[in-house]
Amino acid sequence: MSTTRHTVRRRMLTVLLATAAALAVVLGFGTPAFAVSHSSAASQLRAAGIGWTSSGNCSDRNNATCTSFEGIRQASISGIITFKRASGCAITITAGTETGHAGGTYSHWNGYKLDIAKTSCVNGYITRSYTYVGYIAGWGYQYRAASGNLYTDEGNHWDITYYTCGC
Repeated sequence: MSTTRHTVRRRMLTVLLATAAALAVVLGFGTPAFAVSHSSAASQLRAAGIGWTSSGNCSDRNNATCTSFEGIRQASISGIITFKRASGCAITITAGTETGHAGGTYSHWNGYKLDIAKTSCVNGYITRSYTYVGYIAGWGYQYRAASGNLYTDEGNHWDITYYTCGC
C-alpha cells in the first residue's frame, strides 16, 4: 500500500474515532469521564456563590446525613450554576450524590440530581419560567425547563434532574 493511501486511511480513522467520541459525549455514554470529584464540584459552586448544607456536617457519599458531590456529573454542576445566574436567586444545595435517595439511571447517586432549598425567589422563578407538567403522585408538582431539565416541588425542597447543563 502506498504511503499516500496509508495516510488517508489513518486520517479517515482519526476522523471516525473523533466523531464516535463526540457522539458518546452528546449521548451521555461517557459518564465516568464527565463525573467530577467532590472537591472540584465544591470549588466550582463556591466560585459561583452557591452554598450547601449537610445535616451531618460531612461530605461522605456513603452516609445519608452528608451532602456529597462525589461522582456528580459536570452537567449538573454547570446546570445549577446556570440556574443561579438566570434566576438571580440565592441557592442552597441540600442534597447531592450521597446514598439514601431513590435509585435509577437519572438518580442522585448517578450524578443527575441535586436538591435545593425552597425560597420565595426560587419558587417564583421556577413556577413563572418553566412549563407545569402536573402532579406526580408520591413525588410532587413538576415543572420542565426548555432544556428538558425537571424541577419537582417535593414539599420541603426542589428536586432537580439535570439532563443538560442549561437551566
